[in-house]
Amino acid sequence: MGGPSSAEDELAAEAARAMEEARALQETAAALISRAWNEEQSLRQRASVLESGIKKIESSIRCAPNIDHGEAEKLEEELYRARCVIRDGDVASFLPSKSQGRFLKMFLGPINVRAMRKDVQLKMKEEYNNYRDRTAFLFILFPCTLIFLRSWIWDGCFPALAVQLYQAWLLFLYTSLALRENILRVNGSDIRPWWIYHHYCAMLMALISLTWEIKGQPNCSHKQEGVILFLRWAIFQGLVMILQNIYQRKRLYTRIALGKAKRMDVVSGETSGVKGQLKFLSFALFFLQISEACVGLLLLKTAVAGVVSEWQVVACGILLVVMAVGNFVNTVQTLMAKSRFKQRMRRTRNHQG
Repeated sequence: MGGPSSAEDELAAEAARAMEEARALQETAAALISRAWNEEQSLRQRASVLESGIKKIESSIRCAPNIDHGEAEKLEEELYRARCVIRDGDVASFLPSKSQGRFLKMFLGPINVRAMRKDVQLKMKEEYNNYRDRTAFLFILFPCTLIFLRSWIWDGCFPALAVQLYQAWLLFLYTSLALRENILRVNGSDIRPWWIYHHYCAMLMALISLTWEIKGQPNCSHKQEGVILFLRWAIFQGLVMILQNIYQRKRLYTRIALGKAKRMDVVSGETSGVKGQLKFLSFALFFLQISEACVGLLLLKTAVAGVVSEWQVVACGILLVVMAVGNFVNTVQTLMAKSRFKQRMRRTRNHQG
């Protein structure tokens, strides 16, 4: 009788010790979380005060009547680098984050996508760059495959299912890019808003294209002229995307080393490249945008002429023209800002010399 009772008492004592240990561990964890929360709030306040102070100094420099122009530009450059140190380091986790926006809330709900650890944020940005590299090659592969199959297997006529599968992939692509870019903006990336809006327009166009009835024989080549034009333009877009990705990485890494950019920045194609490369890439981008507008206008022309009279043709044509104009305006603005920055840096060097 004594044996089993002794074993039960021992198990009861172990269970009691486990419960006490769990309570002690809970109290320690709660105290640590409370202390960490208080320290975090203090860091948030200090970071906010420092960023406000930098803005105040910049405003004072611009309003100072007697300060030398070269010295003012030197001070502004130093303050910009200080801001990069804040926003590119661990302090960035304690700065107020940008609003997630309706797009993220619509897809993900009211969850917080802000990563507190900097290595996680950088991994997100690197994965975004890798994703763009992969999709650039697919941007070329898919249209080339469709055109090849049309010539050799489909007897010069696209089947509706093949084109709709391609449009479904475009819808997935632009939706995923928009999601990733919105998340990167929340985590501190300086992505121009237009490129996200551009992906919204592209998503809408792909969605509309899925409802577009692809007509076949008779006179298939004439009825599918808009599809062929779009596929050829998409091939050229894929080539430009590959050039962008290569030059973007080189330029961004250079700017990070000079302290003129943050590691979470995503450089637009118009700001990429060094001397010579930038001119070539700018020419390719302008040609791509003009081609995009021409494809849109040709779609509108086919609708007006009655060759293809569906409303989807008109909607896609308008969206292509809108995206082309928006891309062109944004490219010109970025190149002008880049030119002004180079002139300012040149004047600063001359003043120092």
